[in-house]
Amino acid sequence: MESSKNSLIPSFLYSSSSSPRSVLLDQVINSNSNAAFQSPNLEKNSPSPSPKTMASRKNFLIASPTEPGKGIEMYSRDFYAACTVGGILSCGLTHMAVTPLDLVKCNMQIDPAKYKSISSGFGILLKEQGVRGFFRGWVPTLLGYSAQGACKFGFYEFFKKYYSDLAGPEFAAKYKTLIYLAGSASAEVIADVALCPFEAVKVRVQTQPGFARGMSDGFPKFVKSEGYGGLYKGLAPLWGRQIPYTMMKFASFETIVEMIYKYAIPNPKHECSKGLQLGVSFAGGYVAGVFCAIVSHPADNLVSFLNNAKGATVGDAVKKIGMVGLFTRGLPLRIVMIGTLTGAQWGLYDAFKVFVGLPTTGGVTPAPAVKA
Repeated sequence: MESSKNSLIPSFLYSSSSSPRSVLLDQVINSNSNAAFQSPNLEKNSPSPSPKTMASRKNFLIASPTEPGKGIEMYSRDFYAACTVGGILSCGLTHMAVTPLDLVKCNMQIDPAKYKSISSGFGILLKEQGVRGFFRGWVPTLLGYSAQGACKFGFYEFFKKYYSDLAGPEFAAKYKTLIYLAGSASAEVIADVALCPFEAVKVRVQTQPGFARGMSDGFPKFVKSEGYGGLYKGLAPLWGRQIPYTMMKFASFETIVEMIYKYAIPNPKHECSKGLQLGVSFAGGYVAGVFCAIVSHPADNLVSFLNNAKGATVGDAVKKIGMVGLFTRGLPLRIVMIGTLTGAQWGLYDAFKVFVGLPTTGGVTPAPAVKA
């Protein structure tokens, strides 16, 4: 971990011996400890503390993340746990925040005759359901995408390392994009299994007014109507939407960030401030999100149609929506939503990594193995 990394913990709490404040605080603690140990009662009833005991009593200061051996080891269990928590925060919070946009988008896909545009969609929802209606379905959104984010980011970091080790240093550097694609696809297969039941309830709640108020009453109603198997009716279309989306999200992000550091920023990544690095993460994520929206949009229309119509099939969806409609219906709104969403996700994810003492994602090309 680079030595220039700035900690989010105030510097006066560091236990580094070179810190004047730390030395001063040690002196104060030492003097107070000596005064306490020189009291008559302690002199009579207790043995003098050893230097080791004294050191342990005053050595309570928080270690600086810049000090060797104090941070999270890369690719350790703590590393993957931190990435998992970062994924929960980045996906769960961002998807919940754009619930109004998602609500309008789903209704435009299901009933384009009524919801003809973004502005008219918001107007209709406001008139029929009020301001509270804009956040209908926020609970399954939060729970579902938190579960998905945990698996998406946590398993991506795992599979990226696993496939890189299988390939070896030389091929990992040469075919890094293929490793990004394979790692993200593998992670998303698992993530969608976690997301699918929540997505089914969310779409039904958002597109059928009166069906349910949210997750607590919507889940049992859905199961009663279609059984537990119905919760996974949309899994194949969900894979069709999310796997290309996630492959594009991670591979393009890694490539874009690497190009930004290579061509747009004069200094190496490790010399850039954390604020600049997080700005690069957001910018790279936003551009990647635009590509994600385009490649995954047909499957997104299928997921919305299948989860809204009981007993519907993919053939029914294609027949009713049409091939052109699959690619274009609701696309402008989804580009805005997914671009913002993906940029915010990468920004939050890397911000959490910085908070726990880890480097931001991407920007460093793997070095090929040196042949003897």
